[in-house]
Amino acid sequence: MFATKLTLILLGALLYLGGTCTWFIWICPDLVGTGTTEALLYAFAGTCAWLLITFGLAVHIIKQARPTAGKR
Repeated sequence: MFATKLTLILLGALLYLGGTCTWFIWICPDLVGTGTTEALLYAFAGTCAWLLITFGLAVHIIKQARPTAGKR
């Protein structure tokens, strides 16, 4: 059971890191460099989506670490 959980955690971390690097190193600079309104809107929307995913991931990690937090 531990090996499966560790594998899933490492896979999730690898996918998140890969997606983050791909977005901020390759895709987003290309969209901003294009300079059209449509490309800038895509860059803004993609960055907003990345922020939402990051925030959700942080909340999930905190809730997993302290499952009884917030309950009285």
